[in-house]
Amino acid sequence: MSRETVETHTPVGSEEIARTFEEAEVPVDLSGHGLEDWVTLAIFWVMCGAVFLQFFTRYVLNNSFAWTEEIAIYCLVAVVFLGSVGCVRLTRHIHVDFLYRMISPPAGRVMATLVDIARIVVFAYLALLVWRYSALIHDERMTTIDFPKSPVFLLVFASFVLMALRGVQVLIANIRRGYSVLERPGAFDRSQEG
Repeated sequence: MSRETVETHTPVGSEEIARTFEEAEVPVDLSGHGLEDWVTLAIFWVMCGAVFLQFFTRYVLNNSFAWTEEIAIYCLVAVVFLGSVGCVRLTRHIHVDFLYRMISPPAGRVMATLVDIARIVVFAYLALLVWRYSALIHDERMTTIDFPKSPVFLLVFASFVLMALRGVQVLIANIRRGYSVLERPGAFDRSQEG
């Protein structure tokens, strides 16, 4: 014998629906965003425009603009690398904090500082490699439009430099604070008091 569940719906009046829109407005705080966030947002919207134009010309006009795909790809590269700068600033890159639970706090502090220094060194080295690579291909042009590729690689270079500088800022903040996100992740996501 199967039992059917009967759903009951309580009628909701228009007055009750209207009251749901009367909630207090929360003030918007944009102070936590860096310059790289705003540049990333602008490039993201350029990318969206290029993708929409590609879609519109391909499926509506049946005659696509080939250059929109290439522009969207280079915009995506810019969004990824400039977005990574913000991730360094906010310490939002992937990290493993399991080991810090197993070792003593002083050893964890030393290890976290070494990780911060290693991050700066890696980003600086990657900036150097991109700089060298962009010097090798400085005269290459994009495929569909007659524009050099070097600004894209210079943007990647600048992103790695900014990541290294933001890494220095994170290192200094962690030293002043006395702990990092690796040692006390709950203090950074507000799950425990700081």
